[in-house]
Amino acid sequence: MHAYTVDLPRLRTLPTRTTLPRPFLKWVGGKRQLLPELVSRLPKRFGVYHEPFIGGGALFFHLQPRMACIADVNLRLVRTYRAIRDRVEDVIGLLQEYPHDKEFFLELRARDIDVCDDVEVAAWFIYLNRTGFNGLYRVNRRNRFNVPFGKYKAPRICDAPLLRACSEMLSGAAILHQPFDCVLDQARPGDFVYFDPPYVPVSKTASFTSYAKDGFGSADQARLRDVALELKSRGVRVLLSNSAAPLVHDLYAEGFERDEIQASRAINCVGTRRGKVGELLIR
Repeated sequence: MHAYTVDLPRLRTLPTRTTLPRPFLKWVGGKRQLLPELVSRLPKRFGVYHEPFIGGGALFFHLQPRMACIADVNLRLVRTYRAIRDRVEDVIGLLQEYPHDKEFFLELRARDIDVCDDVEVAAWFIYLNRTGFNGLYRVNRRNRFNVPFGKYKAPRICDAPLLRACSEMLSGAAILHQPFDCVLDQARPGDFVYFDPPYVPVSKTASFTSYAKDGFGSADQARLRDVALELKSRGVRVLLSNSAAPLVHDLYAEGFERDEIQASRAINCVGTRRGKVGELLIR
């Protein structure tokens, strides 16, 4: 049996919605633009859907899997997803009170949010995501969010129909706070795992490993490769995305199929440095 059986999603028929679920967070490296490439490489049938680096959840919301276990090492992100699943109206109520104001942004950013309940964490996360520079989530070594105020005229801080649609989609999903390798204890033959880790940087200025205060280095990348190999040996289908950096090619040179595609680089403080970059889809 799955280790999280009590929290497995219920089989259900998804109703017709006026608002379809899609990511409610902006996310560096979000996969909405690559959905056709990802979907074309999925198994036709699978059991439980696992996504150990949930991030913005573009593939999860697109697929709307009947049984899913999503996870992340970022506890604030996990608490945000849980609040949207369990108390979405309370989150909406808070967000509707938050003004688009730099002084309020700085006050909220400085709040010791980890001592607050999940609803406050979710409102904090979504507000800073919608009003901060480029929608970045970045912390320092003390786990302090340090993204500056963004230059937006009228950001949509609270998209209530979208949040409700996401809440319904999440209503049966297991949402876990754990490192990616815990999937070894949970995935079973016939399941499908999608890994979208922090990417290996293609240059010294392209790293976003400050997504988590302890970073995600080369040893973690090698461990991820080993976990993927182990899953494949057990009959679990896997798909990974990463940069087309030489290290990634080397890590996945044996035992995997690799397809290099071009994706748009949307996050850069210098507009002329945005453009197409190589990414690898690995299975």
